[in-house]
Amino acid sequence: MKEEIQRVKQQFGIIGNDATLLRAIDTAIQVAHTDLSVLITGESGVGKEFFPQIIHTNSPRKHGKYFAVNCGAIPEGTIDSELFGHVKGAFTDAVSERKGYFSEADGGTIFLDEVGELPMSTQARLLRVLENGEFLRVGSSKVEKTNVRIVCATNVNLPEAISNGRFREDLYYRLNTVPINVPPLHKRGDDILLLFKKFTMDFAIKYNVPKIELDEQAKSAILSYKWPGNIRQLKNVAEQISILELNRKITGEVIRNYLPQPTQNNLPVISSNGHNGKTFESEREILYSVLFDMRRDITELRKQVKDLMEGRNITQHNTTQYYNPHQEIPTVVHHPTIQITPAVTDVTHSDIESEEYIEETLSLNDMEKKAITASLERHHGRRRDAAKELNISERTLYRKIKEYGID
Repeated sequence: MKEEIQRVKQQFGIIGNDATLLRAIDTAIQVAHTDLSVLITGESGVGKEFFPQIIHTNSPRKHGKYFAVNCGAIPEGTIDSELFGHVKGAFTDAVSERKGYFSEADGGTIFLDEVGELPMSTQARLLRVLENGEFLRVGSSKVEKTNVRIVCATNVNLPEAISNGRFREDLYYRLNTVPINVPPLHKRGDDILLLFKKFTMDFAIKYNVPKIELDEQAKSAILSYKWPGNIRQLKNVAEQISILELNRKITGEVIRNYLPQPTQNNLPVISSNGHNGKTFESEREILYSVLFDMRRDITELRKQVKDLMEGRNITQHNTTQYYNPHQEIPTVVHHPTIQITPAVTDVTHSDIESEEYIEETLSLNDMEKKAITASLERHHGRRRDAAKELNISERTLYRKIKEYGID
């Protein structure tokens, strides 16, 4: 098996001798001769895409077709058609029949990357294919058969997605017949140095510059770094240094300039478990909620001022909590007891009545809908540009447009 692993590493350009990596390659080679479904897990950028190719090229299906499908890049409204095909007239744009990937790949292999992003309805269709090889084209009632090998990959924590109701438990166990975990770069030890050396040699040839060398401090710096972007980030750093540094002997101080460190901002820390009992899927939704809470507080303040100006004497002891990002416990400020009557204020009842008073009733969904609509208008309906501006996937944008009924 050592010879087989070495052959596969050379064939696919895989560099490294980490035991976990070698075990993952070994598992891929052994399972290739079966038709068992395989689930590949690991962080983004670790090289998960090599393993379905290893499985396909070492399997009896190697002469069949191989399709790699990024499930996260296909809009929710079209993914069923992409995977399973559709019949003419199934929907507005279905002017002719179309075969999906499961028809085209009959006898071969399908790699479903980012399978954790599949909508629940598509998950049900995929489960049926795994159980008996049957599927329906969109808009058809005729059952069709396919004989494909399914290999999936994800960087999503699927057990957590199951507990949150975003992934089917029965599908997870069907996909996870043989699990393969690809280790993150920071856990691969000296493989980091091997990869860095390979990348810098390649870039020296590509850009016709002398190759660079690392001193001991520089080696220590890249070995101790966490590499959140994994191999992609390492390759980018190697390319930047190869181009920008005039001195080809790289010190620890120099290389640390290319390694971004986690930064802390002064925004309130909001737990990922939710805010005021809510749960969020993105930082953008958290910010929307914070803004909404601020609007609600301002509205309440306006009400109190209006009541005061209408002659209602209010005596109360106010307590305000101020957030200090450098303190774990909020600062509590006790204001003195105040009494306000119309006689001691410069603001008259007529001033309040003349000011337009608007009840702030925007919900989080309203704010999100408004943001999406405004972005689509700015980009003249181009969804790709709007999704990029909103920092969400095209599929998520498509789902939101449908959910809010945006024209």
